[in-house]
Amino acid sequence: MHDIETRRRALTLLRDGTGNADVARRLDVPPGTIGYWKHVDRTRRGEARARRTATCPRCDGRELDVRAYAYLLGLYLGDGHISLPRQRRTPSLQISLDDAWPGLQREARASLRAVLPGNATCWIRRTGCHDLKVYSKHLLCLFPQHGPGRKHERRIALEDWQREIVDSRPGDFVRGLVHSDGSRIVNWTEKTIGGRTKRYEYPRYFFTNASDDIVRLYTDALDRLGVPWRSRRRATGAQDVSVARREAVALLDVHVGPKY
Repeated sequence: MHDIETRRRALTLLRDGTGNADVARRLDVPPGTIGYWKHVDRTRRGEARARRTATCPRCDGRELDVRAYAYLLGLYLGDGHISLPRQRRTPSLQISLDDAWPGLQREARASLRAVLPGNATCWIRRTGCHDLKVYSKHLLCLFPQHGPGRKHERRIALEDWQREIVDSRPGDFVRGLVHSDGSRIVNWTEKTIGGRTKRYEYPRYFFTNASDDIVRLYTDALDRLGVPWRSRRRATGAQDVSVARREAVALLDVHVGPKY
């Protein structure tokens, strides 16, 4: 415990502009105590900065950037997950993004900031990729699909308000899914015409996921865009959804395009 006179002298020095560390050394008081006294004093005098609080579109009625959210929802369902660590009371959202596509990393971060403008984002370096991470108490409000276990081992269904967003922005939702669990490749074949062999190349989209529910959300969005597709199930149980017709690829290019 420190006497009132010591605290008064500390506050006088702090108000005159002396740094916390200098005050602590002069009065032989722990720096943490000096910082606490300064905070209490500034709060009482109305000088403390108000803490920036992140509002939630679901809880507080803040306007939601539906374009960014539709894209981010696709990324989350593909390569994202929410963690609830015991040592922290705040959930964290983490999305893994390949270093081969720096443009996708930038777009993902911009979308996350648009959906959660009051929360700081950070990057965690992994081998060959970076994890985009953000902490927010409202992650479970925005992504109610979170639950125990892997996504393909449990039911994934959109809530009504999410369905309205996806139905209004199917292209952005599809782009998020393709950017996470999909690809745009160039197939080729050779044909012999008039004795001459010619090589033909054509682009094609693939989307692969082990969750039947997520695949259905993807194909429903393709149907809404008017994009024809075909699917097959792998021996592993995952489904491949392909878009190969020239006109279908051209239409999907408008909404997705190659990774960058």
